[in-house]
Amino acid sequence: MKTVLYMTMTANGMIATEKGDAPWSDVIWEGYYKIAKQFKAVILGRKTYELMKEANEFQKIGSPFTVVVSRGSKKADSKTAFVKSPKDAMKLLKEMKFDKVMIGGGGKLNASFMKENLVDEIILDIEPMIFGKGIELFNDAPDFRSDLQLIKVKKLSDNEIQLHYKVVK
Repeated sequence: MKTVLYMTMTANGMIATEKGDAPWSDVIWEGYYKIAKQFKAVILGRKTYELMKEANEFQKIGSPFTVVVSRGSKKADSKTAFVKSPKDAMKLLKEMKFDKVMIGGGGKLNASFMKENLVDEIILDIEPMIFGKGIELFNDAPDFRSDLQLIKVKKLSDNEIQLHYKVVK
């Protein structure tokens, strides 16, 4: 199963403000919806899941099957499952026969998937702004190192770019 970590971040690596806001441009949001719709399954951390649910984002990305990695347990439904770890998420999605999945944050979840070497590709949309404080792409990152190979650079507008990497394993 192919796993793609897809995030938007500021020029200094923040994926949201301290309060969890993502004040991205319309260009970024349109690109996000387009790419996210290509995935039938997404993996999210609990906070990201709650923010997306509150903002009705799931309909905008095609109502994918969603796996939420969370220490707490919640009631699952036909479109959502709650698991305790990245490995549990991958095991569930493999059993369900998904061939590709998008990892959609947040920062702690991104770091845990990278540390477990469970990411195949990374797509980063770069918004031309800087937050002095915020949620980092790999928030509270455990000690890990991953080498990347650039696949593509795409100019999204006069200000925004997209970087697409393969994780070298």
